[in-house]
Formats: sequence, structure tokens, C-alpha cells
Amino acid sequence: MLTLERARALHDAQVTEHHLRLHAKNVMYAMGALAEHFGEDREHWMAVGYLHDYDYEKFPEEHLEHTERELLAEGVDASDVRAILSHGWGICTDVEPVTAMEKCLFTADELTGIIQACARMRPNGIADLEIGSFMKKFKDKKFAAKCDRELIRRGCALLGMDVSDVAAICIEGMKPYAGELELLGTER
Repeated sequence: MLTLERARALHDAQVTEHHLRLHAKNVMYAMGALAEHFGEDREHWMAVGYLHDYDYEKFPEEHLEHTERELLAEGVDASDVRAILSHGWGICTDVEPVTAMEKCLFTADELTGIIQACARMRPNGIADLEIGSFMKKFKDKKFAAKCDRELIRRGCALLGMDVSDVAAICIEGMKPYAGELELLGTER
């Protein structure tokens, strides 16, 4: 099973751009919270979340095309590699998310982008971000326009949950790490 220490070593050897490392951390903490919600192994889900964009910096136009072979060669379990590939379902892979981990990663990848954008605009960042405020921004198609809301809705439907419920879990999971995620707000 993939450990967080191993995921960090693999990811950080490949990914040097600050914004990509920051995105990996956002997804990692959201995945940890989702694992707890579903009664799964928090560290394992965090590790998969951290490693999910392993090949993106080197191959942005061929994202996930270089992941499987390289991660399997590094000894990453095939089920973890499959979970990583599934976050690109319908975009750059045909690997449909079927496990709870896969469905959560598929959803959290885009969802954390909107959470991050929303928190960065607030005086206190993510610390006092409530789901009502988040949902207003989620419904505003011009806000964080590059984040695919339909993909998030599809992911939440796969989970059998409302967007607001999944977002609330992710927000709460990210709050304790506000400093590390650079989500302390405009007044800091």
C-alpha cells in the first residue's frame, strides 16, 4: 500500500512548480477528510491524492499517459495507479472511477480548486469559510471559471452525495492546514 512518505518522494522528485505542489497538498488533505468520512485509511488516501498529478508538470498535454508505466516500475500498487488514472476519466483516460477512493479523487481534484479560490478571497481565508458562502461561489460560473462544475457534479453523483456535503467535508479537512495551503486570507 502506498504510504504518504513514498508518495511525497515520488511526487516531489518529478514536480517542482510551487502551484502544482500546492494543488497536490489541497487534494491530499481533502482526500484525508473524505477517507475519514467513509471509514477508510486516511494516510493511504492522502498518499494517492498527493501523487495524483505525478506526470502533469512534464507532460501537461499528455497528462496520465506516462503515469501507469512509471509508477508501476517504482513499485506503486496497481490499484493505487488505477485510482490515479481514474481522476482523468472522460478527460484524458477511459478509466471510470468505481471504488470510493477513485470517486473521491475524481471529485476532489476539481472541487479543491474552487475551495482554494474561494478561501483566498476571504479576509480570514478558509478558517471561517462556511458552506453557504462556498455554494454561492460554486453557482457563479464566472468564479474560478476553469474549474469544471459539471465534472464535480458527476463525481458527487457517483458518490451519491450533494456537492454541498462533499465540499463541506473537504473544507473541514483543509482548514487545519490553512498555513501550509496558503489559505490564511487577505488579512494575513
